[in-house]
Amino acid sequence: MQPRFCEMLLAEVENFEKWVHETKFKIMRPSTMNKYGVVLDDFGMKTILEKLMESKVFFPEVGGSNLDSHHGFVLEYGIDRDADLGFHVDDSEVSSNVGMGKQFSGGELFFRGVRCDKHVNTETQPEEIFDYSHVPGRAVLHRGRHRHGARATTSGNRINLLLWCRSSVFRESRKYQKDFSSWCAECQRKKKERQRQSVAAIKMDLLRREGQTAT
Repeated sequence: MQPRFCEMLLAEVENFEKWVHETKFKIMRPSTMNKYGVVLDDFGMKTILEKLMESKVFFPEVGGSNLDSHHGFVLEYGIDRDADLGFHVDDSEVSSNVGMGKQFSGGELFFRGVRCDKHVNTETQPEEIFDYSHVPGRAVLHRGRHRHGARATTSGNRINLLLWCRSSVFRESRKYQKDFSSWCAECQRKKKERQRQSVAAIKMDLLRREGQTAT
């Protein structure tokens, strides 16, 4: 996103927050994990968010090719705001996280592997560890089931635009599946282990039969 767009969007968010404060209007915050931030659909951003969701070429294995709804919001972090964000997965199929500025330090994202519901609390493998420092205007696109969190913002104010994209088709199909090895890393690991054990058992059986034939 271009700097001018980020500036205009942040100005709209500040105006909305000012109006909420002056009128003492009660609004719903973006999620149960955040006390600060606004839902963008609440003040006329629905159309532009739908445009952002139109790209359907990423993560087709988790519904990325048939996204049909979204939840878009801005979150604010800082010393006088929410400082960090705990380890979690998103209520989405595909998530976009755009660093909007302002001046801040800290607040790095950390990712720890993609998981289905059954394996969401399983151990992180070394190759799944990935940390990312925000760049203003640049989006991080990831599966909603990619476990992640944000470290504490240690100075200044960090503002992020989040877009949770959802697929009703994928959510319905997921109800009838038990194996998610096409995208869950732990399902993949367990499947490979079963295959390895099966191959090892076949080899042992062949060796046993060869030994019987030789005697």
